[in-house]
Amino acid sequence: MLKRTIKTFVSRLLNPAQRARPDGPRRYERQEHGIDRRLVSRHAVKVCEVLSQHGYEAYVVGGAVRDLIVGLEPKDFDVATNATPEQIRALFRRARIIGRRFRLVHVVFGQEIIETSTFRADDSGKQTDEHGRILRDNEFGTLQDDAARRDFTLNALYYDPLSETVIDYHNGVADLKERLVRIIGDPETRYREDPVRMLRAVRFAAKLDASIEAKTHEPIKRLSRLIENVPESRLCDETLKLLNCGHAMDCIRRLQDEGLHNKLLPMIEPLQRLPHGEAFLDMALARTDSRVRAGKSVSPSFIYACLLWKLVQKDWLLRCDKGEHPQQALLEAADMVIESQTRVMPIQKRYQSDMREIWFMQPRFERVANRAIWRMTEQPRFRAAVDFLQLRAEAKEVDSVLAQWWMDLANAGDDERSEMIAVRKPAGATAAPRSGQRRNRRRRSNAKRTQQAGGIEA
Repeated sequence: MLKRTIKTFVSRLLNPAQRARPDGPRRYERQEHGIDRRLVSRHAVKVCEVLSQHGYEAYVVGGAVRDLIVGLEPKDFDVATNATPEQIRALFRRARIIGRRFRLVHVVFGQEIIETSTFRADDSGKQTDEHGRILRDNEFGTLQDDAARRDFTLNALYYDPLSETVIDYHNGVADLKERLVRIIGDPETRYREDPVRMLRAVRFAAKLDASIEAKTHEPIKRLSRLIENVPESRLCDETLKLLNCGHAMDCIRRLQDEGLHNKLLPMIEPLQRLPHGEAFLDMALARTDSRVRAGKSVSPSFIYACLLWKLVQKDWLLRCDKGEHPQQALLEAADMVIESQTRVMPIQKRYQSDMREIWFMQPRFERVANRAIWRMTEQPRFRAAVDFLQLRAEAKEVDSVLAQWWMDLANAGDDERSEMIAVRKPAGATAAPRSGQRRNRRRRSNAKRTQQAGGIEA
């Protein structure tokens, strides 16, 4: 018995995750949390330094700390402090207060914005709607209050870049090491306060190859309809995060399992029912995931264009089979699909415009005259359209040699482009979808009749 007691004590002494103090947080030193300070944004460190010099507490918080601990590169860095928004703004030359439900400060350093928020107060007694969603939340609190207000334990971590310590009130470091997504507080209450937390649970599980803790997981399917009460702007932001997390296909499958996909991605099930629809989706998201994991940017317009393409193509084929001109048929198919999808799914108008450009350029790749190629290369979405053409070639929708020629052109300099265009064979007839389209032969037929009539049009 004594040996077991000593063994347990030594184990807790050596394992910081088990050194729980009932009256305060766990503190992890550099050798325990493993964060390399050189990977932390120098601007986030600067914000913490300035606030500390003026007597305030300041920590790098949330997703950046989580990603640094598990060895991922954070996309952005946020700071939390006990300074009020007005006090923060007064300390920085380029800073602005934003937000209605909860005010925070954007501290601007060139292209980087460090979002700096004041510690939030306990959430009891907040104004909510009939579903329990918090409507107003402008009260400030302490560091401990702020940690309790965070959604998941793995996000309730505070990193002090000056002392290089991590403060953990809710066992988040241990949950990270165990790959466990656990909500702070009562799951149903927290999901009702903010239904987006259900989407975040799915995203973190997919991104970290983690499992959702049983109590955290249980209410999700039951409460999935609460997603319909979330403002479209927030749903749009969360959808893009899901599709840009580097594990998009896994996210989508998990969303389907939980019944959360209908409001965010209503095209998924119709797409999976189309011939080759799911295969095309797999290829598109695999390319997106590989770019994200390589640290490259991905255009939301490109992702949405991929998600909706097979639905557009289906309607395009039907219209072409009825004798419509391919380009006009594509325009009308695109309008129809976007209109029907945006009744359910939030897609910002600027993305809709870019999606159309990517789609409308596809038939031009197969029929454009050499003299018009330079104008195509000057289009803002030219490179995205070429990447889309490559994806279609991989799906065997278009000739891979054609797709590679356009990719080589996109990667070439002006002199090399001139040479490539000069030796290119003249473009053929108007391009159209391969499967089942009737080609437009009106001009050819008219020319033939003219020739038979001795030069006079019949």
